[in-house]
Amino acid sequence: MKFKTALVLAGGAFGTSIGFVLSQNFQKVIVLVRSQDIYDEINRGENSTYLPGQKLPETLKAALSWDEVRKLVEGELELIVSGLPMSAIEDFCLEHREELKHYFERGVPLVSLAKGIDHETLKLPDELFKTHFDSFRSQLMYLSGPSFAKEIVDKQITIVSLAGEDRDNLLLACDMLGTEFFKAIPTTDVKGVLLGGSLKNVIAIAGGIMEGLGYNHNTRAALITRGIVEMLRFGAVFGARPETFYGPSGMGDLILTTTGELSRNKSFGIEIAKGRKAEEIIRSSKSVVEGYKTTKAAYLLAKKMNIRARIFSGLYEVLYNGHDPKEVIQELMLLPPKFDE
Repeated sequence: MKFKTALVLAGGAFGTSIGFVLSQNFQKVIVLVRSQDIYDEINRGENSTYLPGQKLPETLKAALSWDEVRKLVEGELELIVSGLPMSAIEDFCLEHREELKHYFERGVPLVSLAKGIDHETLKLPDELFKTHFDSFRSQLMYLSGPSFAKEIVDKQITIVSLAGEDRDNLLLACDMLGTEFFKAIPTTDVKGVLLGGSLKNVIAIAGGIMEGLGYNHNTRAALITRGIVEMLRFGAVFGARPETFYGPSGMGDLILTTTGELSRNKSFGIEIAKGRKAEEIIRSSKSVVEGYKTTKAAYLLAKKMNIRARIFSGLYEVLYNGHDPKEVIQELMLLPPKFDE
């Protein structure tokens, strides 16, 4: 093993799967959780709540407190991975500011897995973390790309983007995450990676609705290609590089989440097409459907920044104003054509 100890914050499906990746390179991986059930499951060798049937290595251990984390650390803690969803970042940073600062001051980098835009502040994950830890911004990095958690633990070849401001930290983190089945490609285009990872979830919901209504391959291809055009318009406002949207965190993740059967956002869209209410689906789901709140955030952002985003606006009307998706699709198709430039 090249490294000693890594810490994962939160024991959801994606956080646990990245913990599994790190266990290939670290002597010990600690997952800090809140739930006694998840704690017991991981320490028995399986996160059966989020990844049933997927065996975890003995070197991956759960902890319920920072005191327990400190007892479990072997050598020096060398990496923190935040598996926190967007909705939990702000409260976690406030509650655990001193613990995180303790490790940041020792040079420990943090990789965030969050995908989304805060629907109240319209902030991306980097802005949330930098609100509390701006003086450590060179140590903050953001991972995004086509990566179903189950397939990662199955050791399916997976390539993602890892964005940050410091090239040395990026290369170190990519080395820590690199295995024969998982590869992180470094980039300094933080906004491009975060926007791609966030906005594709909205398109995935639209893809699920399309599929649920009986539309097929032609429609899916149209949605993906027009979706990336609208994502590029958001990117232009934030100064993101266009080529980032054609990489793993943009087009790669967009294709996966609009076609893959394991996509939570796509499944959510399929249920919407059946006539179920968004709130009802959310309440009945153990996993976070990031695209639901991101739809509202993207709609508000498009209005604020005067971004032409017809798919995002149409989906907002379906999810938040109860419009019939068939009627929204028809309205979009009957809009007069405009040049993309």
